[in-house]
This record gives sequence, structure tokens and C-alpha cells, in this order.
Amino acid sequence: MSKTRMRYFQHEDILHITVARGPEAASVELEPNITAELNDKGELIGLEILNASKYLRDSLLESAQAKMLHLSTVPAR
Repeated sequence: MSKTRMRYFQHEDILHITVARGPEAASVELEPNITAELNDKGELIGLEILNASKYLRDSLLESAQAKMLHLSTVPAR
């Protein structure tokens, strides 16, 4: 596997993450706006995230809020 590369297309709000080189032979929608790109062996070569700024913002906020909630329920020592 080669070095991971990320490209953001601001005008379209698309984040493309490449994890391996090679031509795309198929794709699988993992969830709305997130597509896994596969080579001819079915191996992951990339991810495409549509509406990337909103998706990342919402995911990061959700993760941070969950972490903070968990920390607030841990008894002090």
C-alpha cells in the first residue's frame, strides 16, 4: 500500500482519500455521501466523501460531545 493522499475540492465540497494506487474497478456506497472505491481484487483504494465539510464537522462534534459526556460521568479520584 502506498502513502495515503487527501485532496479536497472546495467548489464541490468533496474530500477524496487515496490509500492505494491503481484503477478503480468498482465502488460501494458505505452510507449516503460516502463511497468506497475498490480495485479489481475488491481491495480498498480510496474513499470519496460528498458534502465533506458538513460531514466532518458533524462527525467531529458528535465524537467530541460523546467523549465529553463520558468524561463528565467518570467519578473524580
